[in-house]
Formats: sequence, structure tokens, C-alpha cells
Amino acid sequence: MEFRVRHLPVVDDQGILRGLVSEEQLLDASGPDAPITTLLGPAPVFVTPRSHVFDVTKTMMQHALTTIPVAEPDGTYVGLVKRHDIFEQFARMLSTQQPGAILALEIAPRDYSLSQLVYDIEQHGSKILSIATEASEQSTEPIRVTVKLNATDTARIRHVLEHHGYRVVACFSELEDDEDLQFRVQEFMRYLEV
Repeated sequence: MEFRVRHLPVVDDQGILRGLVSEEQLLDASGPDAPITTLLGPAPVFVTPRSHVFDVTKTMMQHALTTIPVAEPDGTYVGLVKRHDIFEQFARMLSTQQPGAILALEIAPRDYSLSQLVYDIEQHGSKILSIATEASEQSTEPIRVTVKLNATDTARIRHVLEHHGYRVVACFSELEDDEDLQFRVQEFMRYLEV
């Protein structure tokens, strides 16, 4: 309760990880004198110091953990990663603290090309700070792509992406300016002239 986590590692006197104990297991123990070893499963769940953050996240999600022990392959306990630590790492990886716009896009799986998306964006003077894709379990459903850009004016980029088959689901910008509105009006007027 003090550390606001629901799982803690159990380490023996030699520094070897023996397992994880959950808050629920502690509350369900036969009494305050019950040995912790009676609460542990057959093999401890852990990651190694060289594990990638994606693998750590996958393991935490698979086992519904709030913390995960870090140990060497021989079981020597190294430390602990909390869910909040993972969240902070993903925030850094996604450039959430950098200024810029976020585009939420959708495109058919057969039309999705990361290289073409990057090319289309960079040809208009913007750089991609981060990108995330989310494919549906149904192969016919569109792929959802979220792009963080180093620019706040995305009107031209959105127009180009829509021309290349992307559906712009949402645009989040720190600065919605008059240039964006002017561009939309000009496009609408060109549409009316056709």
C-alpha cells in the first residue's frame, strides 16, 4: 500500500528471485504467520535487464501485473519495473513533451505503406517525431495510424494524405491558426468551381 502497487517480488537471502506475491494473495493467506513461499507459484515471472520495453509491457499485460521483477537469466534479482515507469518510457518514445500536431489516420491494409506516408509528410517540410500503428484483428478493417509531427500547421499535409487514400480521423494541434481555415475555404471554393 505504501508504494501503491499490487505485486511485490520475493527474493531469498542469496538475492535470487523466488516469485511475485500479490496483494490479493496476502489478503487471502491463512494467517499473519503464513510463510510467503506458500503463496508463490512454480516459476517466477520476470524480465531481464536487456529486455526491450515492448517485451516488458507484453509480459506485464499477459500476467496483469502492476510491477515486474528484473532478474538475470540465472535468477539473480536486479530490480523492479512499475507500470508507471513503462508509461513514462512510452511517453518519451512518443514525443509527448515535444511541440507539434498529432494526426489520427485510417487506411485500408492493402494501401498502407510506411515509406510512402513518411515521404508524403517530409515532402511538405515536416518531420515525424513518432508514429504508432494499430491493426485490427479483422484483416478487412482499416489500419489506424497516429503520427506526431514537429509542425503545428497540418492543413497541406492532411490534404496530401487524404489524396493518397488516408482518412484523417482527427487532428490535434496546439495552434489552430487562420491559415488552416483559409486553406479549407480555398479547397471548398475550388470544389464548388468544379
